[in-house]
Amino acid sequence: MDLLHSGAQARRQPPAFVDLVDESGATIGRTTVEQAHSGSGALHRAFSAFVFDDAGRLMLQQRAKTKSRFAGLWSNTCCSHPEAAAVVDRCAADRIWDELGLGVRDLALCGAVVYRANDPGSRYVEHEYDHVLVGRALGDPPDPDPAEVADWRWIEPDELAAELACAPDRFTPWLPLTLPLALDRARSVDRI
Repeated sequence: MDLLHSGAQARRQPPAFVDLVDESGATIGRTTVEQAHSGSGALHRAFSAFVFDDAGRLMLQQRAKTKSRFAGLWSNTCCSHPEAAAVVDRCAADRIWDELGLGVRDLALCGAVVYRANDPGSRYVEHEYDHVLVGRALGDPPDPDPAEVADWRWIEPDELAAELACAPDRFTPWLPLTLPLALDRARSVDRI
């Protein structure tokens, strides 16, 4: 399916449960989002979506100050957890709509990274098998949900690289880990 989300559906809440996975990404159980991020963190399925415009710019979002993990930091277009046992690209397209009111097309998986990061601003831990996806914005301006997104902006990839080098503490810890996969995919399909 070429068009993965046009904004025809109402916005939904993020999933309450996540898939627990092993290091290869195979599902080994389920738990709540809260439990997955508590203690030392349980490895679970997540995704990081990168949406480019027709000029090759990447949309970044600043996470809402009310987010339980890494609040107020700049990150990729959308990151969340797919519903348990669901198709990752469909869930990512839906979450992009839910968080940003942004329709996407050509959303495709391009790899995954495993990482662990402690949030210094909370007691939570990210330990994620993070699927990386790349897509293209449909063209309408975003209409972000303020409970999810404090701000957003389009940025040239070279400008983002410079900002990450100068002020890494302004960004989520998974962004520099997932960005190379996204840029490789975007360049291979002439999105940038």
